[in-house]
Amino acid sequence: MPLVSVVMPVYDGEDYLAEAIDSMLAQTLTDFELLIVDDGSRDNSAEIIRSYQKRDSRIRLFRHEGNLGQAAAQNTGIAAAEGAFLAAMDSDDISLPQRLEKQVAFLKSNPEIGLVGAHQRFVDKDLNPLTSYKLSCSHAIIVLNLFIGASLHGPTIMIRRGFLTKAGGFRPEVRRCQDMDLFLRLLEKTQIRFANLPDELYFYRLHDSQKSYFATDNFKVSKDDDCVAHRDNALEYLWGEPPKPALSDRFFRLRAGRKLSWADRKAARQDITRLIESILKHNWVDPSDSKLLYDALNRRLEQASPRRWQQFCHWRRHHFGRPASQPDSA
Repeated sequence: MPLVSVVMPVYDGEDYLAEAIDSMLAQTLTDFELLIVDDGSRDNSAEIIRSYQKRDSRIRLFRHEGNLGQAAAQNTGIAAAEGAFLAAMDSDDISLPQRLEKQVAFLKSNPEIGLVGAHQRFVDKDLNPLTSYKLSCSHAIIVLNLFIGASLHGPTIMIRRGFLTKAGGFRPEVRRCQDMDLFLRLLEKTQIRFANLPDELYFYRLHDSQKSYFATDNFKVSKDDDCVAHRDNALEYLWGEPPKPALSDRFFRLRAGRKLSWADRKAARQDITRLIESILKHNWVDPSDSKLLYDALNRRLEQASPRRWQQFCHWRRHHFGRPASQPDSA
């Protein structure tokens, strides 16, 4: 049986599909299978896959008669997977050659980690570099950033099979933000530990026919009601009550890097403090990471403050070696 199962959903992907497949066949780790699920494509995607299948026995093709959605396509691949590790891959992107090798090596060396992602670079349709997109490598910060920042790049992840099975895979009824839904359910059902590799191992292609959750002009987070709903559901699980709309809006503005008023910063401090207390209580993060989380809270609110306050905080750290408290922390 293969060590890694790579699941690649495809829907009308003929323009970039061959490059995506080539990037997987060029991996330095060769003990993998590539499960490509054609989700009712109307173009020549199936023919392209078959041409590769004839040349490489590691490729397996599955077809949906109609378009069932990415979550359903991923579940079809997961159900057929034989590897101990499952890796995601989009049909219009590029995995760099050492991606699978480095992620497998990390998971083998860190048995406490259930899922690992990686940094990615945005590229244009011709693979010209645009900008890098780096994430925290710390599980605690990744969990916090599921609510107020950038946490994991869904197409870059590799996960141990047992965690995905226990969480029930992807929910087919979720048509958008299915990765976010899965990450939050993994925490709820398995208390998984996340990580990101510090290496840039993935090229995320931006093109006209793509449905992206990033604004292509400035790479900032766009507001998606489905993603907000998944986060609100997780907060309701943690708190026993649904969050108020104003809280969801403050969290969105923090994720988008926008400034907050004095009153909103004070309210956000209370919101995030409650969130930290809850994820500690539910064992979503380890108690030893408590200080790390509260330091991150202070940094995020500092970033959302007026520039003059940020300059003062920077001066205070430089001269006294410690962070300044937020003026709205009382």
